[in-house]
Amino acid sequence: MIAIIDYGVGNLFSLGSSLNYIGQEAVVTSDPAVIHSADRIILPGVGAYEDAARKLCESGMGELVTEAAKAGKPLLGICLGMQLLLEKSYEYGEHQGLGLIRGSVVPIADAVPAGYKIPHIGWNGLRFAGEKNLLFKYIREGDCVYFVHSFYATDCLEHTIAVTEYGADLTAAVAEGNIYGCQFHPEKSGEVGMKILRAFCEMEA
Repeated sequence: MIAIIDYGVGNLFSLGSSLNYIGQEAVVTSDPAVIHSADRIILPGVGAYEDAARKLCESGMGELVTEAAKAGKPLLGICLGMQLLLEKSYEYGEHQGLGLIRGSVVPIADAVPAGYKIPHIGWNGLRFAGEKNLLFKYIREGDCVYFVHSFYATDCLEHTIAVTEYGADLTAAVAEGNIYGCQFHPEKSGEVGMKILRAFCEMEA
């Protein structure tokens, strides 16, 4: 069973529907007992980093997610959920993340040429970084996924497993052991996204 963490932020319905579509049992939950019993955990997120980080902390979900990840349970952060896995964000101030993966979150506008639209919205191809990660075992390099973001992860080169080009190379996915993060939305990325979710669901603790 997959626990989709409910801390008041995230597109929970479409994510749950996508997992059901590929035959996985998924529960949207903030119940510690359910999270402890889950085989895998997904941390979604949309919106402002500061608000999401505060809700994650105040709800107690941040501590539960951290404990589960450190115990070896497969964890996938999606979009803002991926950014929260990192150490900090400079989105309108400086805010602390969970620190499960080294790196920080900074504005796309500082990296791409003038004239590029921010937020970065739309379909972009993935380019694998280093050896192909198991998260991508069912897809090919160049396959397109759907992004919606104004900030991106940096200072995480050793954890980067895919990038996408949008006037500059932007971090598209990260991994550290049993912990994975996708800046894009697999649940909005058609069959490619379903294949990525399926690969995550096969990850062993």
